[in-house]
Amino acid sequence: MLGAARALEFYSGIGGLHLALSRSSVDGSVVRAFDWDQLACQVYAANHGRDAVERIDISTLTAEQLASHHADLWLMSPSCQPYTVLNPAAKGAADPRARSFLHLIETVLPALAALGAQPGRLLVENVAGFETSSTRDALRGTLRRLGYVTCELLLTPLQFGVPNSRLRYYMLARTEPFSNVSAGEDDKVWRHIPGYGEDWVDPRGGSDEGVVNEVSSIARYLDGDGVYPLHAVPERVLEKWGRLFDIVLPSSARTCCFTRGYTQLVERSGSILQENEALDTTETFYSFLHAQASGRADAVSILYPLRLRYLSPSELLRLFSFEEPQKPDSFIWPRGVSTKSKYRLIGNSINVYVVTELIKFLFR
Repeated sequence: MLGAARALEFYSGIGGLHLALSRSSVDGSVVRAFDWDQLACQVYAANHGRDAVERIDISTLTAEQLASHHADLWLMSPSCQPYTVLNPAAKGAADPRARSFLHLIETVLPALAALGAQPGRLLVENVAGFETSSTRDALRGTLRRLGYVTCELLLTPLQFGVPNSRLRYYMLARTEPFSNVSAGEDDKVWRHIPGYGEDWVDPRGGSDEGVVNEVSSIARYLDGDGVYPLHAVPERVLEKWGRLFDIVLPSSARTCCFTRGYTQLVERSGSILQENEALDTTETFYSFLHAQASGRADAVSILYPLRLRYLSPSELLRLFSFEEPQKPDSFIWPRGVSTKSKYRLIGNSINVYVVTELIKFLFR
């Protein structure tokens, strides 16, 4: 074992951070999880126990409350909406959704330090772009004043062999120096885990440098036959917006970032699968657009043979590493959770594989 930990999980969602800790080689457990989303808490409880999670406004938590848990690890995935480039009105620290995280960092953590009860290690996950925010500056400033050493990273699951390009920001902090990180590299934002691979270079540029593991094809993560009718892209969406989709094949080794708006938004919310690999996507869409411009009423029917569909929630759970391809149906959805809600909850979550590797590094 690499260490021992009593962890608190903030913004716990459906339990990705919990799962990452349990899969790591660290001897530890989540002793309490906190989130405000009622449905997320129900899903968390179904997978990790009714008493594991507390539905609460995190901005109301006090140092005295948290000190009672005797936790030496904090796992945090605060709201990304204040920082995401997909939100043109993003306000960073001025956004009300950033308030609870700033409360934890600027009020609760220093108070815990004064009580001699501050955690020895922290992990924060957020959207790429957080590294340029004033919230990040406040976070790093507080941590360093309290004696933590920090390590910041921008990583994508592609680096770990998972065919998904969800680039995310991570900050690790602990009270002792990190292995493979020198004092002169404190301000560096790493593009790989120090000592694990090299800086990542997007393979679309013609290089696979920085890809530690060979990236699997999407086919490995799919449900199998019979998914198309249930998750087919609606005709009206195909007709109006189909040309804007990021379309991938089962043999592809990349999907774009899936967000909470998957199936509700068209651009930059997630890839669409083309089941029929025998047809050329570009040529088929060209024929469709030409027929549409010519006034053909049934032009959209030209797209039907492509068999375009959304990835199912279970397929996304595998891409997000909640489930392993060889162990399907290990994740529990409580009865009554709609498909739309599943997409929202998964899109708000983390990639479990990446965070598992980071937790290992945090305790190394």
